[in-house]
Amino acid sequence: MQQTQEQVGVTVVWEMLRESVSSHEEPSLDGLLQVVVAECDSFEASLAGIMAHKIADEHVSREDLVVLFEEAIAAEPEIAACAAADLLASVDRNPAYPSVLVPYLFAKGFVGLQIHRVAHHLWHRQRRLAATFLQSRVSEVFSMDIHPGAVIGAGVFIDHATGVVIGETTVVGDDVSILQNVTLGGTGKQSGDRHPKIGSGVLLSAGAKVLGNVPVGDGAKVGAGSVVLGPVPAGTTAVGVPARVVRSRAGEPPAESMDQSLDYMI
Repeated sequence: MQQTQEQVGVTVVWEMLRESVSSHEEPSLDGLLQVVVAECDSFEASLAGIMAHKIADEHVSREDLVVLFEEAIAAEPEIAACAAADLLASVDRNPAYPSVLVPYLFAKGFVGLQIHRVAHHLWHRQRRLAATFLQSRVSEVFSMDIHPGAVIGAGVFIDHATGVVIGETTVVGDDVSILQNVTLGGTGKQSGDRHPKIGSGVLLSAGAKVLGNVPVGDGAKVGAGSVVLGPVPAGTTAVGVPARVVRSRAGEPPAESMDQSLDYMI
């Protein structure tokens, strides 16, 4: 039977991880690499293990979390497919990563996002206490807080991750890059659909805040430290407090180029 594109992506990433483990030259990490990669028979099993390894505590064991994660991934294979896409995006967009193994083991933005994907799965199956536990542990361990209700696409790169806050009704498209201290939040105590809608290919630079149920169009860029309170059209750059559109851009999506500089004037 022919594999889907998502299955091919998972297979490719798993082969890359196993190759990286077999060629590593750091004996002090042999135990970790054996448990989370070498002894696993699939990317899905390995992913469940690395997530559990990161957030297990004295009350919820690694073994119990592995079961929870494996069940969620089996029920929703898209979790593993998105994780593979996120991992490839991380290596492509960050020159500090020499291989997929580095972000897989050590990048809290990557691992925290995958735990969120499981929490989101649980949230929509009315297992909200378990989902909120995962959110809480990610916040405690990784200093990033993503509500389990938030919808996040594939190929998403959360760089550094510290201080990232994403609210309940946020929607983030595919191939988005999010840097440290980004907030996708509300503007007060209102209920309902109250958080930003981020298009595909968007770059949210360090410290950017997007507040309220406002759209940021495909391929847009929000400058570092900016506060967005209104719509940002597709293919533009918004900067300032409050942010205003100062540039129109063309070419490679900013999420892929990771270029935080300004473009040409409108």
